[in-house]
Amino acid sequence: MKVAVATEGGYVAQHFGRCPEYTIVEVQNNEIIDKKVVPNPGHKPGFLPRYLAERDITCIIAGGMGVRASELFKQHNIETITGVTGPVEDVIQKFISGDLESGPDMCDH
Repeated sequence: MKVAVATEGGYVAQHFGRCPEYTIVEVQNNEIIDKKVVPNPGHKPGFLPRYLAERDITCIIAGGMGVRASELFKQHNIETITGVTGPVEDVIQKFISGDLESGPDMCDH
């Protein structure tokens, strides 16, 4: 599975579409087999769900996300986990171990 974490300064970014970069992690048998940080290609309505689906992303982790974006990710069979805070490395480990919990969505739209 491939997970994209909205990232800003090593921490989970508050808004998925407006973060400066994404940490993309490929997980197999509960182990990280690949990890890279890629710049956000731009926040355009409807673009990111398609862009990430084309890169085989299966799960999105962010502090917040608009309702429309969440619906578009569902249409692409991509799980969204929002309301997440903290250092990206910690969040990835919690995700892998099954201990990552969503919280209140931090997006204001």
